[in-house]
Amino acid sequence: MRQIIIYGIALGLLLLSMQYFRYRLLFIQHAESMYTGLVALVCCGVGIWAGSKVAGKWKKKQEGAPPQAAVPLLSAEKALSDWNITPREYEVLQLIAQGLSNQEIAERLFLSLNTVKTHTSNVFSKLDVQRRTQAIQKAKELGLLG
Repeated sequence: MRQIIIYGIALGLLLLSMQYFRYRLLFIQHAESMYTGLVALVCCGVGIWAGSKVAGKWKKKQEGAPPQAAVPLLSAEKALSDWNITPREYEVLQLIAQGLSNQEIAERLFLSLNTVKTHTSNVFSKLDVQRRTQAIQKAKELGLLG
């Protein structure tokens, strides 16, 4: 009986040492991949943590900011008529100011992409600007946007 226990312990230790060296060899052969994966996991975790901190600060800043004063509707209508901007072009201009792409504007207004591009081009020519940012800035200066 004693010989069987000693023999079992010896075989168990042999099996344990074989498994240890097998995992060690596996780690040595794939060490670069394992380190890369570990670094990727750490960076992902840090990115998620940092993003939540920044988003929390932005949310607090937006909650604490006073509401923007609305531009009186009559002055906006007068400015639109002065600049000969149609109501649909004005809708497109408002969505541009919200930061939407042409494709997103087309989906929101149920228009084709080419129609949105035409309205955008018309707004640019009527406001005498070249870019979206210039159009937004000039529209704010004219009182078209709040």
